[in-house]
Amino acid sequence: MSSRPWLRQVTTRRLLLGLSLAVATVLSPTLAAPAHAQEKRHAMSLVGAPKYGPDFKHFGWVNPDAPKGGRVRQFAEGSFDSLNPFPVQGQVATGTGLLFSQLFDSSPDEASTEYAYVAEWATYPADFSSATFGLRAGAKFHDGKPITPDDVVFSLEALKKASPRYAAYYKDVVKADITGPNEVTFRFAGPNNRELPHIISQLTILPKHWWEGKNANGAQRDIMKSSLEPPLGSGPYKVKSFEPGREIVFERVKDWWAKDLPLFKGRYNFDELHVSYYRERIAAFEAFKAGNIDFWVESSAKSWATEYEFDAAKRGLVKKEAIARQRVAPMQSYVLNTRKKMFQDPRVRRAFNLAFDFEWANKNLFYGLYTRVGSYFENSDFAAKGLPTGRELDILNEVKAEIPPEVFSTEWKNPVNNTPEEARRNLSEAVKLFAAAGYTPKNGVLTNAAGEQLTVEILLNSPIWDRIVQPYKGTLEKLGVKVTVRQVDSAQYQRRTDSFDYDIIVDVFAQSESPGNEQRDFWGSTAAGLEGSRNAIGVKNPAIDKLIEKVVFAKDRDDLVAATRALDRVLLWNHFVVPHWHSPEQRVVYWDIFSRPEKLASRDVAFFTTWWFDAEKAAKLKAARGQ
Repeated sequence: MSSRPWLRQVTTRRLLLGLSLAVATVLSPTLAAPAHAQEKRHAMSLVGAPKYGPDFKHFGWVNPDAPKGGRVRQFAEGSFDSLNPFPVQGQVATGTGLLFSQLFDSSPDEASTEYAYVAEWATYPADFSSATFGLRAGAKFHDGKPITPDDVVFSLEALKKASPRYAAYYKDVVKADITGPNEVTFRFAGPNNRELPHIISQLTILPKHWWEGKNANGAQRDIMKSSLEPPLGSGPYKVKSFEPGREIVFERVKDWWAKDLPLFKGRYNFDELHVSYYRERIAAFEAFKAGNIDFWVESSAKSWATEYEFDAAKRGLVKKEAIARQRVAPMQSYVLNTRKKMFQDPRVRRAFNLAFDFEWANKNLFYGLYTRVGSYFENSDFAAKGLPTGRELDILNEVKAEIPPEVFSTEWKNPVNNTPEEARRNLSEAVKLFAAAGYTPKNGVLTNAAGEQLTVEILLNSPIWDRIVQPYKGTLEKLGVKVTVRQVDSAQYQRRTDSFDYDIIVDVFAQSESPGNEQRDFWGSTAAGLEGSRNAIGVKNPAIDKLIEKVVFAKDRDDLVAATRALDRVLLWNHFVVPHWHSPEQRVVYWDIFSRPEKLASRDVAFFTTWWFDAEKAAKLKAARGQ
């Protein structure tokens, strides 16, 4: 998950532009399609009725009268060489998602809920075999041309062509037809995939006339290639200026066609967004302390606890807040790439988890600020608990011969190291597992019968991880694993992760409050061989494929909970990752030049979309700093 959702970041291989895991439609609490499924609807929710009816004036978590103006300066780590976010190739500039619009847009205050945007309404039949959208009159691109059904049909076809990621995600959307003067109907591969209307509702809208045209040099534009030509969009911002690899500036579209929609009242208030690039966070943080960056999301517990004693923070010129959020905790972890021979044995993978001492790390590195992740769906009803019963047990029995037997007999839990005795017992168990997998010490290094040493590389792209990884490396080396830690720049990291060229990486699998089709991209066998997919682990398991389909085609909420718990349990017992930790709070620090709504959205701080520049505060800050 992006740590900066206000940017709708599209720079990593696991985040598709404008694609949210929280896809939705108006359903009963059990998710059964209502009898009036073909009614035109302004909003969609997978977990009940939306909070706001068709006549709502604005969201309750915004200030509808928030002033427009000012600028906000942010940072991005690494570099960029492309402004085209759609193909796999190229390192895309942070924030390009602000240029584009979608048929529907999600709400950061409601679970799996979204509201009409480019489309004014949506309908679908009771069997979810298609979805129809009526386009909103007045929707237009930044060049003034209207958004038409032709653009919507083109968008689906172009995105599928642009990247195998889109082709895989939209594979069950087989066709788009113009079925009325301002209407598009999407046909699906089959019935009863309840998420498909919602997935397609978040389709990014592209201008057909622009992409089929030529650039200023007379060359034909190609959506499949990286490019530094600012793309034409229809969203709240456009590119004002940029310097490849160093800076990009976005400016608010003053006459944006959607600015007066209830969906956007009080949102997107900054006139300009400046994103400066830094090679690593340490230099960026120094720039923040100097007042060259305005808003900071703190991801380091150590930094949060120790690095905010500088003068401006002491004087109250910089504000520091930990803001509680309601959301499913993502599975952040050390990912063990099962495409590599040594990690194809689950006993080796289990041993790597036994070697990680979270309790020591939390006390000595994280100041006790974290809780360990124990599920792929932590903090939700979807997390597997106890032993399987009822419908979940029935689902698991269908794949019983293909999954670990412990699924049925033992509750999965992370190893615990609260005492020295527990730590020694876990390491002893790891040694036994390595031996059972054929690895025994030879000249201090675990070696199998073929003479192959157990050697791994932990690939990183930020120095912030070095102090965290080194103790884990030391423990693995005591067990006889030969470990190297390699840090590379962001461009090389993206190339290597896109092509799955690593042994171990740190990755995050973010989940929504209504899991569905995205599980295919996380753990599906097809995605395992798809360059740039989110299947970083390389899961290629027929039983897991079957469980994913149970999730995708769940007939109601209870069935979805049971299927997802079954999937969670089987993923955990395959020991694919070494789980990390999570916090229920977003930690933010900012120079005191902003104001915000009294009530924030429950699931996101939504800084860039709901806060605003406060000229009076800015003047006071300037005076206090003697400027």
